[in-house]
Amino acid sequence: MWQHRGMPTASAIRERILSSLPDAEIEVRDTTGTGDHFAARVVSAAFAGRGLVERHQMVYAALGELLEREIHALSLSTQAPGERVGGKTMEKDA
Repeated sequence: MWQHRGMPTASAIRERILSSLPDAEIEVRDTTGTGDHFAARVVSAAFAGRGLVERHQMVYAALGELLEREIHALSLSTQAPGERVGGKTMEKDA
């Protein structure tokens, strides 16, 4: 099982999400530099046909105890490939 020691990094969060959504394109950044506030953009075919709440629950499930103990704030943007968001089509990188 995946285990984390110490403050999470953007890279560790990305890897944790990728373990549950292996097809995903994921961008994670530490928004404050303190290792406990993050923003993530996740594009995955697994989100197709699912509502916003269910998509976020999928990401929360991937992060597990990190959300309970180490991540104080997480801003999420979740899309399926090809969805239009703010006039822009979200595509996975080739």
